[in-house]
Amino acid sequence: MAVEVEKEVKKSNEVFDSKAASSLVNELRQSFASGKTRSYEWRVSQLKSVAKLVNDGERDIVDALRSDLSKPELESVVYEISMLKNSCKVALKELKRWMVPEKVKTSLTTFPSSAEILSEPLGVVLVISAWNYPFLLSLDPVIGAIAAGNAVVLKPSEVAPATSSLLAKLVKEYLDSSCVRVVEGAVSETTALLEQKWDKICYTGNGRVGRIVMQAAAKHLTPVLLELGGKSPVVVDSDVNLKVATRRIIAGKWACNNGQACISPDYVITTKEFAPKLVDVLKEELEKFYGKNPLESKDLSRIVNSNHFARLSKLLDDEKVSGKIVHGGERNETDLLIAPTLLLDVPRDSLIMNEEIFGPLLPIITVDKVEESFDIISSGSKPLAAYLFTSNEKLKKQFVTTISAGGVVINDTTIHLAVHTLPFGGVGESGMGSYHGKFSFDAFSHKKAVVYRSFVGDAAIRYPPYTKGKLRLLKALIGGSILGIIRALFGWS
Repeated sequence: MAVEVEKEVKKSNEVFDSKAASSLVNELRQSFASGKTRSYEWRVSQLKSVAKLVNDGERDIVDALRSDLSKPELESVVYEISMLKNSCKVALKELKRWMVPEKVKTSLTTFPSSAEILSEPLGVVLVISAWNYPFLLSLDPVIGAIAAGNAVVLKPSEVAPATSSLLAKLVKEYLDSSCVRVVEGAVSETTALLEQKWDKICYTGNGRVGRIVMQAAAKHLTPVLLELGGKSPVVVDSDVNLKVATRRIIAGKWACNNGQACISPDYVITTKEFAPKLVDVLKEELEKFYGKNPLESKDLSRIVNSNHFARLSKLLDDEKVSGKIVHGGERNETDLLIAPTLLLDVPRDSLIMNEEIFGPLLPIITVDKVEESFDIISSGSKPLAAYLFTSNEKLKKQFVTTISAGGVVINDTTIHLAVHTLPFGGVGESGMGSYHGKFSFDAFSHKKAVVYRSFVGDAAIRYPPYTKGKLRLLKALIGGSILGIIRALFGWS
């Protein structure tokens, strides 16, 4: 017993530095080089193990998320656990089809030949996850990496310590530790990992750290998948079912981790004429959902830590917006709680409109005509998501074609995340690359071009000595012109 305790103490005192990170990567490279991760059987066994991990650990996962974020059980089950189960289900069902090489056509230039695109694993990949959906955003990319046949290192967020610890425990118990590992820690551990050469890095988080990740990756020419964020707008036209629209805005804002989600509505744009009606119904529905004293509600997540509480408080206390609060604004610093807050006619040069809010504050900007919202959105960085509520078909089409965003939803918010046949990712400063469903498999695969030829049909025209006749025929072959080939064969100019 004493020996076991001594081992645990020694282990807890071990420092994960650059040397330890290098050793870990080398170990995983040896496992990958052995070929074990490439087999269909290994991939399926590990995907089934992830599904079992989630099933068996459901109660512990809910408790960890409650500890880290006071996340309501329903949100934990629906937005993290169930979505992971679905990701495993889709991958297991489709994996064999995903792995089959894709046959493609060849041209006259290479006749006779056949060709295919082979999806091969990249190698050893690093997944750095976020704290707001710490279970989902950790294991969802890992599912894609395993499905594609890679070895994986997962670095969970230290800002969600209970979930990080649970992930380390469960992954070690359920998955093949020679190929899938978890490294816990904070800045120093992440820095040690980023110093290593990876075959791909997947990072979910903010743009500031995203730049650090990309800079580290550039040293080794490592490709990156960056899932960042941004100010996701909601445009509300006047010809809507207002009750349904407001409920869906609330669901995407406050019922998604109390606004601490990368695709949560960040601000609303509506007309000056319609704004009072929208605010009134938002107030009514918020009171129905969270009561007259929302700080006592068990259905709202808390702010993750004191640093983020102070950041959000600074946004609220800005002199440009402090008088614009029309609902909410209550705070409890001890319990890290901030009530759902509406701010009307917020100046566009205010602090709250110039950084991602990532919390329960919702500014409302007013315009004379709803079409003016397009210029406002386009004047800023491209968001991760953009939402429009309208019954106007012309406006829908204009919004979809004009607004550049990672994803667009008409007459709802955030639900595109649950559609596994759609890619999830950003554009511009909201990220690069995408995943979910087959897009996860593709994100961690190299699409290798393969051409097959036999020893027959060897054409002399490709070899020296070069003649004008060969040149004419080759130009015709490359151009794909049957008439040109005939003319070249007969020597016609």
